[in-house]
Formats: sequence, C-alpha cells, structure tokens
Amino acid sequence: MSRRKFLHLIAGLLASTSVTPLSAASAKRIVVVGAGIAGLTAAQTLRQQGHSVTVVEARDRLGGRLWTSKRWQHMPVDLGATWIHGATDNPLSALADRIGAKRLITRYANTTTYNTAGKPLNNAEIRQLEQWQARIDKALEAAQTADTDQSVQAAVEKALGWNSLKASERQLVHFILNSTLEQEYAGGIHELSAHWHDAAAAFKGDDALFPDGYQVIVDHLAKGLDVRLQHVVQQVTWSDKQVTVQTDRGAFQADHAIITLPLGVLQSEQVTFSPPLPARKQQAIATLGMGTLNKCYLQFPTVFWPDDQDWLEYIPSEAGAWTEWVSLTRVADWPVLLGFNAAERGKRIEQWTDQQVVSDAMQTLRKLFGANIPDPVDYQLTRWNADPYARGAYSFNSVGSTPAMRDHLAESLGNMVLFAGEATERKHFSSVHGAYLSGLRAAQQILE
Repeated sequence: MSRRKFLHLIAGLLASTSVTPLSAASAKRIVVVGAGIAGLTAAQTLRQQGHSVTVVEARDRLGGRLWTSKRWQHMPVDLGATWIHGATDNPLSALADRIGAKRLITRYANTTTYNTAGKPLNNAEIRQLEQWQARIDKALEAAQTADTDQSVQAAVEKALGWNSLKASERQLVHFILNSTLEQEYAGGIHELSAHWHDAAAAFKGDDALFPDGYQVIVDHLAKGLDVRLQHVVQQVTWSDKQVTVQTDRGAFQADHAIITLPLGVLQSEQVTFSPPLPARKQQAIATLGMGTLNKCYLQFPTVFWPDDQDWLEYIPSEAGAWTEWVSLTRVADWPVLLGFNAAERGKRIEQWTDQQVVSDAMQTLRKLFGANIPDPVDYQLTRWNADPYARGAYSFNSVGSTPAMRDHLAESLGNMVLFAGEATERKHFSSVHGAYLSGLRAAQQILE
C-alpha cells in the first residue's frame, strides 16, 4: 500500500463513518470473519467506500481480543489489550484524538523492583541486576549473528554457563528473561527465536491506556456495520468467482472475504478452507508461535502499595510467578492492582480455580507489603489460551520461524480471500496497532 493511499484510508476512518454511495454494479459483497479491531477496521473502511459488508463473529460481543469489562462501576478494565504502545505517531493515537477518547500515560520510569525476600532492591542489587542484563544482551546479540537459529533459552544458558550458576543467580536471569521477553512477547524462552524474537518495530513515546477502556475504539469502528454475533465459522470455500463462508447459523456468499482469525484459531484447524491453503501459508501457521499472557485484576478497599509507582516488579523464587504488576492508582486513582502471568506459567494457571489464582497472587503481595494487607473485595481473571475463539493472547516469532512467514500468512488467495490480524503484520505483530494496520491493508487490497 502506498503511503498516500494509507493516509487516505486513515483519514476516512478519522473523519466520519459516512458512506460514499456506489452503483449496484460497482458495490461488492464482502464478508469479514471476526469482529476484532482488524475486522472492524477493514469492514468500516470498505463500508465507507460504498460496499456491502457483513461481519460474522463467533462471540456474543464485539472486540475479539479487545475486551473491556464494565463489571466494576466507574472502573472499566481491559481484559484483553490495555495500552497504545508507543503513543507518539501511533495511528491509534490519531484515531483516539479524533473521537475524543481520554488516555492516561503509564511510565516505566515509575517502577519499583523487589527482591526475592520482598524488599526493594538496594543500589548494590540494582547494579548486579544491570550486570546480568548486560550479559544476557551480549549473549542474544551474538546469537542473532549465528548461522543457525536457536531458542533464547539455549543461547543464554550456553553463554552464561548455566550449570555453574548459583540458584540466586539463576533467579535473576529468569527474572530478566521473564520480565523483558516472556511478558513482552508472550512466548516461553524455550520457544522464542534467538534470531527474530525482537523483530517487531516500535513507535516512540510512553504507553497510553484508556480510562474508559479500549471499547471506545471498538464502538467507533463498529458504527453502522452489519455484524452477526454468535456465528461460528466452520468453513471457507472459494473460487475465482465467489467466496462462501459457512457458519453454524447459515452460509454467506460474497465477492471477497477477509479472514481475521487469530493465529491460534488457524492452528487449531477448527475452520477449514476449500481448496486447502497454499503450502507456505500452512507452514507459516504451523511454525509461528501463539503466546499466552493472562491478567489478574484485584480491587482492594484501600491502597497499601506505593501510590506514586506504575510498575511493581518482583524477583520470585519460582520462575515467572507474578513478576510484573501494574498499579492503577497514580494514573486513574483506582485501588486496583493488575498482575500478569505469561508463557508457560500463564498456561499452567489456567487450570487452577479462580480462588487458587487469587490466593497465589495474594501470597506474593503479602510477601511484598506485609501479612496484614486486606483481601481484595473483587477480582477479574483471564484465560486466553483456553478461549476457543482466541487460543492465546498474541503471536510471537518462534524458533525456526522467519519474518517472511508473516508475509506468507498475509497473502491473499487470488484476491478473493484476504487475511488480516496482528499475526499477519511483519513489522507490528503482537500489537493492537498492528491489527489496525492489517485491517487497512486488507481493505486496500480489495479497493485497488
């Protein structure tokens, strides 16, 4: 897509949701599979150009992996994506500006890190952590120039002489790898590609969240669209003349279809394609990774943690256990903490009961802030890996994958069936803005 056309499409989404009429002969019938941000963006763009667009969505709600819960009065929380990452020049910032969506800035500079004993790191411990970070960075830089790909874990353990490390040193290494890589990319260090794990581009600036939730973006993009909720897609059949999308509640015929299914759903093969997908698209689906990042929101009667900090980090004895917390106190004045579990631990705790997850989280918080802190008055949890319409949080570059595989995943089938979603973005995978840009790209392919 040329920069001029790209800017024209964004301008259309920003300006209004008005429709440019087309003649009956010019208007195309288009089915969009999935009402996440990629699908809604593509559908709204095509609708504004006068085409007849139907969106089919398996869930009983809009948004896909954007999911704002309004269970807590005056405190809507995002159970899916939360932030605009790199708010400067991010296309989502421009969209939020246009619709007057309020945003709050969280800053990594407002971070306190606690040691395994639950005490804030002293200067000597901070220096030690920085030294280990430098050694890990050096190991991964060397691995990225190696002829053969390997996992992040294999590269780091070999470079650091893992078997000779003390238990306390291993804890620091695990903390760094979990907090900087597993929490960021949602894949386990044994899965992340040493060559390509950090291949995503980034916008500049701090991260911004919506005090009213990402739902404000979803609602704007969905205005005027024909969305069929609770329609589970089973098969997509295509030829050079027509596409048929078969759901559990009937079939939809169209001139084009845009598939925005998450990578995890494509990997599950719960939706079939006829004719089958090309071999290199199938290889991309099989090789790219689908990661897990689960959230645990805890609402308390009072604030007992530092109210001037946005991030609270903990170096646990168990790798990956509640290493990252976000406080919503400074930015939103809410008595709420948000804890994360990523990758393998994120998957494992999905098997626990809600009470077990909350109890486990509270053990960590009591280690940091004392045995007498209050119990939460309520909680909200996610289980994205078990979600049949997501099967994970977002994609990552796994061992053996290459950035070109994302291009293969994005390739259209004879310009009849197009693909969008964060996993199809070579430069902006695993992000909301990546999904948004992919929706614009797919719409433009039909408009050209």
